[in-house]
Amino acid sequence: MARSLSTSSTPARRDQVRLGIGIELITIGWMVIEAAVALTTGILSRSVSLEGFGIDSIIELIAGGILLWRLLVEQRGGSEERVELAERRASWVTALGLFALAAYIVVDSVWTLLAQIHPEASWWGLGLALAAAIIMPLLWQGKLRIARRIGSAALKADAACSVTCAYMSLALLLGLLLNRIFGWWWADPLAGLALVYFIVREGREAWHEARTGESCSCCSDDEDDC
Repeated sequence: MARSLSTSSTPARRDQVRLGIGIELITIGWMVIEAAVALTTGILSRSVSLEGFGIDSIIELIAGGILLWRLLVEQRGGSEERVELAERRASWVTALGLFALAAYIVVDSVWTLLAQIHPEASWWGLGLALAAAIIMPLLWQGKLRIARRIGSAALKADAACSVTCAYMSLALLLGLLLNRIFGWWWADPLAGLALVYFIVREGREAWHEARTGESCSCCSDDEDDC
């Protein structure tokens, strides 16, 4: 059964919506930096994992913008129908973005392996991967907590994007380190392929939430952790 989104305006809910807006603004700011550094460095060094990481950042940037719009609609007193419409659109965008990212990584990684393209080692890439590995889990936990409290499937799907980025940063870091230390060029595309299963799984969950409106039921709205 589809979930009925409750948008009753209470002080506690308004506080959570305000926190959600804040965390999406932080996400958007970081994603701009992350996308710029990852794509520039990835293109220059011919690193498929860095390019994929940069595209993931663009997807999160778009999803963050949609989520910001959804939360602003509610903060400005939008009707339940308008908030529900914004919620569904945000979930669709997030789900499609995850599927697009998985497809890109598969194609680019396979091409890199077949063509034996040797990516160059990059200190910029290593620094970015390390920073993302620290920042993204914090954003993920913050989004997930707020999503549970306001019953937002779209924000929960956006949190899935953030945790995907966190795992991706660890795989990216490993691939870049193996390439730089041992010269294992094939570790870079394999680092990207390692995440495809996880990305597709999260994309399917986001798609289900967008189609049915159902959010995670493992926690009540006022609980922080499962």
